[in-house]
Amino acid sequence: MKKAYVFPGQGAQFIGMGKDLYEANSECKAMFEKANEILGFNITEIMFNGTEDELKQTKVTQPAVFLHSTILAHALGDKFTPDMVAGHSLGEFSALVASKAMKFEDGLRLVSIRANAMQKACEANPSTMAAIIALPNEVIEEVCASIKDEVVVPANYNAPGQLVISGTMAGIEKACEILKEKGAKRALPLKVGGAFHSPLMESARVELAKGIEEAEISTPICPIYQNVNALPMTDAKLIKENLVKQLTSPVKWTQIVQNMIADGATTFIEVGPGNVLQGLVKKVKADAELISASI
Repeated sequence: MKKAYVFPGQGAQFIGMGKDLYEANSECKAMFEKANEILGFNITEIMFNGTEDELKQTKVTQPAVFLHSTILAHALGDKFTPDMVAGHSLGEFSALVASKAMKFEDGLRLVSIRANAMQKACEANPSTMAAIIALPNEVIEEVCASIKDEVVVPANYNAPGQLVISGTMAGIEKACEILKEKGAKRALPLKVGGAFHSPLMESARVELAKGIEEAEISTPICPIYQNVNALPMTDAKLIKENLVKQLTSPVKWTQIVQNMIADGATTFIEVGPGNVLQGLVKKVKADAELISASI
């Protein structure tokens, strides 16, 4: 009976997120105030009282979700008892901070670099993503590989029967048409800023790599199952390498959950806004115990 703590990524945000933590105790409040200082803008004001449009900007969303997750993990104190951790995309940074592999301030700086670099990459290359429902992964992979004149790649292996693809506007449109013909229940374009986890994020990867090289990462208190290989990692050097690769590689979330279960996980505790990851875990293992962390 092992506990897996999982940390959500971009898309889990909501107005009012983290306000209960801010008001819970002076330590949490100090962490939020420190974040405002590091980021150079008042992110707490946007998180607590902003508009949906303000919050969904990549440069705001990513640090906001990271703050909610890491401050909640800190607030749990002795109740935070992971046998293993994982984070979906951005959530990998939250998982590293929560598992003591990285300091909160360093994690936030990297998330800020990542978010700004991704926003720039999105603006330079108008691109998008689409969720493909109820089609075997192999079929989706083959269709993506068959489109030679545009960029289209598998980006998020979210759950059995749910794979998100990423690429140029024309590439995604073309892939969606073919995938519907091949029997996809839905091929749904997503409201995202760009083609995350694809080669179109290369400029962001290069920028983030510099920050990660300079960052101090140590051995986490438990294995972290990383997005790029879905394997339990504890070696700081390899963790860094995988963090860099993550931006242009697919998120292997289905495989992460399967591997955690194979390694004994029976309880999945989601640390951060929303319960998206619990829904994805349930699709892999219907009888898994699912919990939303709370103070």
